[in-house]
Amino acid sequence: MSRRVRTTGPAAAAQPARCTVTVCRGCCCGTSKIPGLDHAEQLARLRQALADTAQVRVTGCLDACEHGNVMVVQPSATGRAAGGRPVWLGLLNDADAAADIATWITAGGPGLADPPGILDLYAFTPSRRIRRAVEG
Repeated sequence: MSRRVRTTGPAAAAQPARCTVTVCRGCCCGTSKIPGLDHAEQLARLRQALADTAQVRVTGCLDACEHGNVMVVQPSATGRAAGGRPVWLGLLNDADAAADIATWITAGGPGLADPPGILDLYAFTPSRRIRRAVEG
């Protein structure tokens, strides 16, 4: 029997809304098709750095293979209210990319803090169809 987590009432209200990082680990991302990076270590480092700050979830192929090793940073409710929108990052094949993402999210993430300048190099805009599937 699974235990239900309370999503309304005082206990739920006490928990702040958090950013969500969706990590693609499907067709190309996280596989030997993108060599030279320890994908499992990258994910572990991201999860460790954001354990108390954001939800990190792994998904299958996000259908953005031309940007292999994709992560989508979705703003918290507060960040979205401040104008933040999901940020798609691809080609995150640098070992330090997870630390840069964690630094940004710890500072507030989309809508609340500017990302480190290096993340501009990884940002891209996927097709509307792909965005709808992940962000919707």
